[in-house]
Amino acid sequence: MHAVEHHDVRAPRRPLRRGVVPRAGRRVAVAGHRRGGGVMRATRTRRVVGAAALAAASALVLAGCSSDPLAEQYREGSGKGYIAGDGTISEYPVDERGEPIEFEGETIEGEALGSDDLAGEVVVVNFWYAGCAPCRAEAPMLQEVFEEFDGEGASFVGVNVRDQAATAASFEENFGITYPSIIDSIDGLVQYAFAGDVPPAAVPTTLVLDAEGRVAARILGQLKDASILSTIVGDLVDEAAA
Repeated sequence: MHAVEHHDVRAPRRPLRRGVVPRAGRRVAVAGHRRGGGVMRATRTRRVVGAAALAAASALVLAGCSSDPLAEQYREGSGKGYIAGDGTISEYPVDERGEPIEFEGETIEGEALGSDDLAGEVVVVNFWYAGCAPCRAEAPMLQEVFEEFDGEGASFVGVNVRDQAATAASFEENFGITYPSIIDSIDGLVQYAFAGDVPPAAVPTTLVLDAEGRVAARILGQLKDASILSTIVGDLVDEAAA
């Protein structure tokens, strides 16, 4: 089956064309980040395991994408600090979605947050970091859609892939972001949980999970217009209510 990819930067509220993308199921459990001297050795081991896991996932994806422009950007080392997608939108019908994804991490505020806390809701997961220019450009649009659906069956979670908590917190304050973000720069385990859907170092990438925790849509690169994400989230909220 073929993926139908959307490149239109302006989309109406309803409807979007649907892409069909065959997908292999996967289920990855991610341990939460723990603090305290009593778990120092376990935390160090977890960081090593997480880094190795993320490196392995990156190698696998890049090995299979020799003609992929994302892989080419990764290899060329342009020095711009991020690898940009082209804004391509892929949507997956119910019977082509993989297994629910399990993830957990520690937020900027130091609180545990994971898939169990968001069960039953549509979840938007945005991968970002403060020095990424497209991330800054799309931040107000993500906040706009979050506010539209807050309390209406959808939640938002950011995944910061590079920064320390203080840097990430400053970004959120500057752009008025009020939904939580997980700091994943130490062990990369949240990125690993989504490794089949997020190309290595492709930032920003936005995934939308259905109410069962399965990836239902992906925006690879900067979100071009809030209405695009609003339409995707609205359709999935309606799907869950049907």
